Order: sequence, then structure tokens, then C-alpha cells
Amino acid sequence: MKILVCIKQAQSGELNPFDASAYEAALRIKNSDDEVMLLSMAPKKSEEMLLSLTRLGAEKAYLLNDKAFAGADTLATSYALGLAVKKLSPDLIICGRQSIDGDTAQTGPSLSVSVGYNLITNVMSIERTGEKITCTTREKESRDVSFPALITVERFCSLRFPRMRSKLGEVITYCAEDINADTSRCGLAGSPTQVLRTFENNEGKRKCRFISPCELDGVIKSAREKGRARLAPVSQSAVKLSEVWIIGEKPREMAETVAQNVRVIQPDTPENIAELIRKEKPSVVLWASDYYSKATAPQVASILSTGLCADCTALETDGEKLFMYRPAFSGNIIAKIACKTLPQMATVRTADTQDSDMIVGVGLGGAKYMDSIEKFAHKYNAELGASRAAVDAELLEYENQIGLTGKQVSPSVYVAVGISGAVHHIEGMKRSGTVIAINSDKNAPIFDYADFGIIADVKDLFYL
Repeated sequence: MKILVCIKQAQSGELNPFDASAYEAALRIKNSDDEVMLLSMAPKKSEEMLLSLTRLGAEKAYLLNDKAFAGADTLATSYALGLAVKKLSPDLIICGRQSIDGDTAQTGPSLSVSVGYNLITNVMSIERTGEKITCTTREKESRDVSFPALITVERFCSLRFPRMRSKLGEVITYCAEDINADTSRCGLAGSPTQVLRTFENNEGKRKCRFISPCELDGVIKSAREKGRARLAPVSQSAVKLSEVWIIGEKPREMAETVAQNVRVIQPDTPENIAELIRKEKPSVVLWASDYYSKATAPQVASILSTGLCADCTALETDGEKLFMYRPAFSGNIIAKIACKTLPQMATVRTADTQDSDMIVGVGLGGAKYMDSIEKFAHKYNAELGASRAAVDAELLEYENQIGLTGKQVSPSVYVAVGISGAVHHIEGMKRSGTVIAINSDKNAPIFDYADFGIIADVKDLFYL
């Protein structure tokens, strides 16, 4: 069997962590007579990273490199990757769920349409049996899929280190001509979505009032009585579109900011929704940010060859065009995006719900005091969450991770314990009703996103 892993080098120079998990997953299910290959569309400088990765088990890595590929959005990216896939003919493609700089989670589902492969997203475990694989997803569902197949994986495993005597493989570079690409469908020229401008992301900032440890219990009780927060109201466009379609009810609030009328389309298969759109030709279609939408919307966009903007936090319109705002580059900036094609499509951030109305988020600063933190959470019947750093340090499981590379939460109360306040974590919890930050560093960024702050070491605070 031939297994192809799609990978991307982050701007920091490191391998995208979701793709690292995808590579490790491929190596774990590989039999002795299987071939594992790597594929990346990237600048020439990524050749060095690809070559080093061949020491782990992939004998060949393929680099798509051509100036025609530059500036590609997810549709143009999946088109070029799809041509390479058809040339390489793998039985199984494994992709990371998303990149940490683009954060769209669109390329895998879009690529599955380009090459006609069966799809499973958000995979947490893989078992290979004969001519199919069985996957457990993040929604705790067990799904079977036959080959050829494409799966997107979560960060459920860590990439191994190379053996002492492991040998380097080969990096093969393909240009646009090598894969018979139509350059009008590649790169910036072939991208329906275009970034109009970018600016610093200040979303979620709050005015922090510092309190003493003895006030914590009263603040928590008052915040819980206040109730669970909803998404902050977004501004209404002065001029609105005549009609906007929404898939399911969840995007309604966002749709009403730009639409005179909202039409609800019930969730269905990508093919059925695409056929309805072709027939009735809506100008705008909005999706939620749940698992179904993030898997289905990119497939529909690929079927229709139209643009799709991911995880929008605000929309506006001039009455004809839709302008979409979303965080990018780990949440540090906000991008204003427009779509050149119809329908204009976007997934929009919607409030998540969880069993508990209170979450205690744990960072590396709480590493030595997990027993006390767990007792504190139990006292308030609160769920435990974690920063990416805390999960990487194995303080809590990946299912607990909150942020761009984890889950989005919106409890009534969010208590951040020993969390510094990296933007990618803030993106996951900023819609909480009341945020209480506990950190020994008075200059920690988390206080900029908190309603209440306590400057204290965890060992001095949780004496339960």
C-alpha cells in the first residue's frame, strides 16, 4: 500500500504539529511492504526540512515548487496537490487537521473532492484492517472507510525521533508543468478568496480588576449567577444583502447582521447541498463552526469551485459584496477577506456549549500543583481545560486543550491558572462570560483578557 502524508512547514520553520501527528500515524500503520511518501507545496527552503524527515521512514518526499503556486488559498492549494496525488496514486492520504498559521482546516476535505477519495475528518486513532481503515474521531464516533481514502488527523500522537543510523531519502521537486497544472487555477490567480487588508487582533481584550485571593470565591459565585455568555453582539451593516442562506440554525445571528432575509437549509451531504446551490444560485452561504460544517463546507466549495473563508468573527456588506473578518497567523492578526466567485461562502464562529458552566484552564504554571487544581475544580463542579503547552507537557489530555489548535469554549466562568495568555489560547476562551486569571507574573498577557486578576503563585492560592 502507498501512504501519502501532506505536510507543511510553519512560518517559524518547524513542522506543522498536526502534520507531525499525521506522519507518525502513517509510520505506525505502515507494514513492511508499504511505501510512505511526503508531499508539500512550499518554497524551495522547505527542501531541507523534507530531506531531514525522510530519515524517519519515508524514502521519498515530493516538493511542489513554482512561482505559479505562490499566494494560493485552500481551493488553489487543493487543486495543485490533487494533480500531484493523481501522479503518485496513493491508496491512503493522511493530512493534519489544519495548519497553525492558516487555521482553516479546509485543505484536507477540499483535496478529497479534487481526487475523489473517501473522507474522514478529526481522526484520533486509526486501525487498519484489510482494504479499509477504522477511525475513531474527536466526536468519539467509530467510522470505517475503504481505499482510496483521505483522513485528517488531530494531534493524537507525537512524531518519533530518527534512529542513529537512519539514512536520508530523496526529495523530488515538481513544477507546475511536471503535474500538468493549469496555472490560471494555481496560486493567487486561481484563488477565489483574497485578503484585502490585515490589522492587529485586539478582540477579546477586557478591563482587568485585580482582587485578593480571599475574594475569589465571591467573584466566582457572582459570575455563575450572571449566567453563560453568548457571542458578543456584532455590528449591523447599514446596507444589507437581500437574502443569505445558512446551513442549519447556528449561523443565524451572524447572518442577520448582513441580510434582510435569512433562509435556512438543512444539513445534508456535500453533493446535495452543492446541487441545490447550483439550482437556486444564492449569493451568500454561511456555515457554522462545528465538525459537520468544517468538513462539509470545504467539500461543497471544491465541488462548486468557489471560495470559502474560515472561522469568521464578523461580517459586513455594501449590499452586493460580502466582506469577511477572521483571525490568522495564530490569532495575532485579523484579515479582511472578499470572495471573487459566487456563492460567497464562510464558516462563522458560533458559541459552543459544554456540560459545565465553569472551566478551570491549566497552563504550565500549574504543573507542580495539579492535585490542588483538580480539588479546586471539583469544589465548583468545573471542567478542566488546558493550554497547548500544558497538553504538550502531558499535564492533561488533548481533549482538554483550548485554543486555535484545540476547542472553542464559552462557559459562564473561565479561571485561567498559570496560563501566560498566548493569542492562540485566547482565541479558544475569549467568549467566556467572566474570565479570572491567576498568575504570579503581573505582566502576563492573560490579564489583558481577564475581568479579574489575582497575582499569586498557585501554591500560595490553592491550599485546599
